[in-house]
Amino acid sequence: MASSFTLVTRANAPVEQLFDVSLSIDEHVASMDRSGEQAVGGVVSGSIGLGESVTWRARHFGIWFTMTSRITSLERPHRFVDEQVRGPFRSFRHEHSFAPDAAATVMVDTLTIASPIFGRLAERLVLVPYLRRLIRRRNAYLLAALDATPDVDRESSSEANGWP
Repeated sequence: MASSFTLVTRANAPVEQLFDVSLSIDEHVASMDRSGEQAVGGVVSGSIGLGESVTWRARHFGIWFTMTSRITSLERPHRFVDEQVRGPFRSFRHEHSFAPDAAATVMVDTLTIASPIFGRLAERLVLVPYLRRLIRRRNAYLLAALDATPDVDRESSSEANGWP
């Protein structure tokens, strides 16, 4: 089984700008400076596109990890999906969606992950809370890069087996 969570971020930035900055390798690297994350293979700078991959190297929990992800779906400016093709997770899928809403843009991140060890226990107690913090930090960085202000930030969690 896998675990999922969703993070909803509202910002006063145009949907196209938020979509484009979310595909930027350079902005992603800058947003993950705490983990020393670097793009070390595939698309290593600029924007990544459909079918392209990037290999990341980062330090999490004091351990260096390498993960290659590919953009498996891209519908500009409303949605794209990146999925792990090689790396530390049993599975990792991150869906990014963007929609205009009055004077704001709603950005929705939905992550579905499966841990390679300790399964649901590791997902629920460690991985989901940790990844939720990383995505919040990344989103705050992206909004600052666009000089956009957050509107309302809310999230919801859902687990594949019905746990809250």
